[in-house]
Order: sequence, then C-alpha cells, then structure tokens
Amino acid sequence: MYDILLVKGILSQIENACETVIHRFSTIKTVSDFTDSPSGKEKLDSICMQLFAIGESLKNIDKITDFKLLSKYTDVDWKGAKGMRDIISHHYFDIDAEEIYYVCENKIDEMKEVIHQIIIEL
Repeated sequence: MYDILLVKGILSQIENACETVIHRFSTIKTVSDFTDSPSGKEKLDSICMQLFAIGESLKNIDKITDFKLLSKYTDVDWKGAKGMRDIISHHYFDIDAEEIYYVCENKIDEMKEVIHQIIIEL
C-alpha cells in the first residue's frame, strides 16, 4: 500500500495548479491572445509552468502508487498530461500555442474535477 496522505497532498497541489491555469486562461479568448503581445507570451509561459508541474506531479503519483491509482480514472488522458510535461521541458522553444490553448479550453476543467473526485474517494 502507498502513503495516502502523501498522494492526497500531491493531488491537492495538482488541483490548485489546475485552478491557477483556469484563472490565468480566463482572459484568453483566442490563440493570438497568447502569441501577439508580450503579456500574452508571459501568460503562455506561466500556464506552461503550471502544466509542467501538473505533469511532473502525475508522474510522481504513478511512481508512488505503482501506476494503480490514476489508471482507475479513465476520463482523463493521463499519458497526454504527462507527455505535455515532457514537451514543455525538453522542447520548450517548440511549444505550440494552439495545443496549449486546446488543453486549457477543453481538458483542464475535467482534470480538476477528476482530481477532486480522487481526493474525496481516498
């Protein structure tokens, strides 16, 4: 068995990071809001840092739980979220603003809800 308190702590950090992404993304209406101004690029960078932290934390949960916890919750593309972390960290200058926009627009709310559900169920 794994340390449930440790996992809940990490999940809470992920939930907070999702909330931060949602808040920062709230003023972004199009991909060009990320790319056409210095402030948009700063917003993109700050969101990418949160996505990096989410992906890294998900990898840590997999290690701690021997890949058994997240696999129970199939509504989220955990592999994709961890892969986003790898792209951000290893190919930073090749980050696709459209992909970040898509993730923020379509995936983060659902991830936050599932993370919250996992915390409650633990």
